[in-house]
Amino acid sequence: MFNDIGPLELVTIVVLAVLVFGPDKLPKVIQDVMRTVRKIREFSESAKHDIRAELGPEFKDFEFEDLNPKTFIRKQLDNDELGLKEIRNGFDIKKEMAEVTEAVHSRDTDSSSDSSGGRIDMTKKPEDPGKDDRPPFDFDAT
Repeated sequence: MFNDIGPLELVTIVVLAVLVFGPDKLPKVIQDVMRTVRKIREFSESAKHDIRAELGPEFKDFEFEDLNPKTFIRKQLDNDELGLKEIRNGFDIKKEMAEVTEAVHSRDTDSSSDSSGGRIDMTKKPEDPGKDDRPPFDFDAT
């Protein structure tokens, strides 16, 4: 419940409680606070039980902690029914690259009628060498 309270903060709270309530009334205040916390917990558990009873048997494994988005996503990603582990294991970049390389090499052997000896020329050449390199002027754009 108080996971983020350090020892120095706890000592400070105790000292403040003794100063505010006094050493003679402090045990009674602690009992009242604990009784109130206990009643709130019982009320919360009763409300959870009532909600589960109203939802019916199809929601018997429903947990209220799953309403937290982080918990919900973590639970769904760990679920084996989605097949994410198979997808993750099936995604092999080296295998994909080998398949692409094989496909490219098979395309090269199919197009061996090229005069360049089966190589693809990757240099950028203008479509019309005599044409001006400027793009056409667009009167509507100005």
